Amino acid sequence: MEKLKDIKCIVWDLDHTIWDGVLLESADVQLKPGLKEVIEKLDQRGILHSVASKNDAELAWAKLNELGIAEYFLYPEIHWDAKSVSVQRIQQNINIGMDAILFVDDQPFELEEVQSVHADIQVLHAGQYETMLDDPRLMPRFITADSACRRQMYQADTLRKQAEEQYEGPSEQFLATLGMKFSIYEATEDDLQRAEELTVRTNQLNATGITYSYEELHQLMTSQDHMLLVCELEDKYGTYGKIGLALIHMQQKVWRLNMLLMSCRVMSRGAGSVLLTYIMREAQKQGKQMLADFRDTGRNRMMNISYRFAGFKQQSADQEGRVLFYHDLQQAVEFPDYIEVLVPEGQYQ
Repeated sequence: MEKLKDIKCIVWDLDHTIWDGVLLESADVQLKPGLKEVIEKLDQRGILHSVASKNDAELAWAKLNELGIAEYFLYPEIHWDAKSVSVQRIQQNINIGMDAILFVDDQPFELEEVQSVHADIQVLHAGQYETMLDDPRLMPRFITADSACRRQMYQADTLRKQAEEQYEGPSEQFLATLGMKFSIYEATEDDLQRAEELTVRTNQLNATGITYSYEELHQLMTSQDHMLLVCELEDKYGTYGKIGLALIHMQQKVWRLNMLLMSCRVMSRGAGSVLLTYIMREAQKQGKQMLADFRDTGRNRMMNISYRFAGFKQQSADQEGRVLFYHDLQQAVEFPDYIEVLVPEGQYQ
């Protein structure tokens, strides 16, 4: 039996799902027993929450605040549109695959309506909410520092987006106002749990789509022929956490980039190319040329574009969608002006 995909976000209905009763019929609705604990514990595991409810938005949000759980819900959709429309908006805002969303509702009609439009989504009847803490789809292998504060990172990103919408001027000028600091360093054992999580969670900006276990990453980290790099990003709104990973096979004449991935959360921040640029600059210093692996997963076209935009040329390709890129590194490679790149002194020397 095929393993169901891990859930990254739960989208909840409200009436008869989050609380008992219908809010528009009685303002005295009460949370389902034990539901707040379910939401809190899943939040601590790095699983996000949102709302798709046919309701009066002002009344419903006031009730969520009164019940002490409003802070857990990102990008709430509370209105009279179809639930399938609400779910799609949430998915686009969070920027994850539809198959990583679990939709919870008490009405079979709503579950079926959402599934009829979004075939990949996973659904659960609200009556089964007490089983959620033991659901393997909601039990990530590791709970990292990044996963434990994932919601707060998204909430900080909402503030960034609001500031960007209000900013009048070129996007690069806005990015310069963020004070972005991009740190790149060789992975240590403390980074490996998050590194594994990144390979599992990252789809759109993963050059090969390959996942690596903690054990595999540890072996590569300690290999003399490989370099495992981790990067972090922060700005004036807070940290994005560990958002990128690269694995380089250091050969005699070339560096081969076996893995390059970046969290989708930094796609609009102009930070996606920084790690690749850094690796290219370091290879240049060592007098090396570069190869880079790419495999088309159906979701990661942006990584193909990133390599080509950076000057890589296709050297070979096969019918399985595997591509090998090549770069002679003859021209200078520069970082964006609006990002400060931080590297530990003496790294790779």
